[in-house]
Amino acid sequence: MAFCKLSVDAVANNTTQVDNIFINNYLPYASSECVKVYLYGLYKCQDASSRDNTLENFANELNMSQEDVESCFYYWQEQGLVQILEVIPFEVRYLPITNVLNHTKKYNVKKYGTFNAQAQEILSGRMITPKEYEEYYYIIEELHMEKEALLMVIKYCVDAKKSDNINYSYITTVAKDFANRKILTAKQTEEYLCGLEGQNEGVEMVFKALKIKRLPTINERSTYKFWKDELKFDDNVILNVAKNMKRPSFEYLDTLLKKYYSLKLQKVDEIENYESEKKTSTEVAKKITTNLGLYYENLEPVVDNYIFKWFNMGFSVSMLEQISNYSFKTNVRTLEGMDKVLAKFYKLGILSEESLQEYFNSVLSVDKKIKTILESIGLSRNVNQFDRDKYKIWTEVWNMPDDLIEYAVNLAVGKEQPMQYLAALLSSFHDKNIRTVEDAKNSSQIVSTKTKTKKFNNERDYTKEEMNALFQSIEEIEV
Repeated sequence: MAFCKLSVDAVANNTTQVDNIFINNYLPYASSECVKVYLYGLYKCQDASSRDNTLENFANELNMSQEDVESCFYYWQEQGLVQILEVIPFEVRYLPITNVLNHTKKYNVKKYGTFNAQAQEILSGRMITPKEYEEYYYIIEELHMEKEALLMVIKYCVDAKKSDNINYSYITTVAKDFANRKILTAKQTEEYLCGLEGQNEGVEMVFKALKIKRLPTINERSTYKFWKDELKFDDNVILNVAKNMKRPSFEYLDTLLKKYYSLKLQKVDEIENYESEKKTSTEVAKKITTNLGLYYENLEPVVDNYIFKWFNMGFSVSMLEQISNYSFKTNVRTLEGMDKVLAKFYKLGILSEESLQEYFNSVLSVDKKIKTILESIGLSRNVNQFDRDKYKIWTEVWNMPDDLIEYAVNLAVGKEQPMQYLAALLSSFHDKNIRTVEDAKNSSQIVSTKTKTKKFNNERDYTKEEMNALFQSIEEIEV
């Protein structure tokens, strides 16, 4: 009797872990009695030292005969999941499923006599090694492919390669692919292979177009069948794509056809139009990235992620080139940044060359006026965004007349900090509702640059309308 063990209630209330490999690779192919025995035995392993953990009690609890329970455990021993240690009394040890995956399982070679002879007859050009036989046994027992089905796969591989001395890794790769497709029985294999035979002429024409001189592999024939049956491409479409490829290869052809399918392009003219647009878009992508000071060895992601999107928004090639130059000059030098600029132009309805030119002219006109102000007060620097923000508030939010702004500019000439003085003075005019030059001249307001600058920047509470206008200005121009 064990020194420590779980109580009956504790065992009943605990959990029993079942490996997903068992559920996926073994449960679907075993009888219900064998599954029941395996799972219940797994549960009983949690309290292996219990007195009632005997074959007799085990069989009674499952309402089965002892002989049937033993038969089920012998089945699982053949699968490599358990080991029968003793017959009298009957004792079983559960093994890790990883042992089977690592091919540590020992197969019963005696039951494969006929299969071995038939396989060797097909591969008469060389001797089958024990390791190769074990791979075949694995496919039969673990992947559940019928012996007759596997023999058909071996024969088909020999015929496809036109050699009875082919490497067994090629055969096992094909067989495992069939198993993954759930082609496991002789009937299923025959039907599938007949389908592949029907594709011979088509796939050979594709190989000719791709200038591939070897014979197609079974996987390539299967892929061609996939294009026809699943992707629904006609022979002439597949052949047309193959003939027009710049990088002729079967793998790249597969990539292209899957891409066309995802884009819902099923006809020759649809694909040709797409490729023509793509060629134009690639040239545009090259021009735009150059304008932005960027270099991409592969422009395809640029075309797919940006150029097509911008064309669909309504921007012309000429507009995209102009905007890329505009973006670069305003320090927007990434595709993501230009995308944001275009999104703002789109929102503003700037979708024609005329409206774009009007926008540029308006920006340049404003900058020219601001530049005149800067030069008048003795500043030789370029116009910056803060200048534009201030000017927008003066003219659009406060509606200051040009002559009043000009008057304030004249007063700022010669001051130590002329721009701050000008901003403070116009803010004072706005606060006192001064709308004309005459009112300004009659005003007794004395402007202190130091105090007014602080007021303009921090102390004065701007209205909601003023703040919205300021941020809108920043959003429209800056990225």
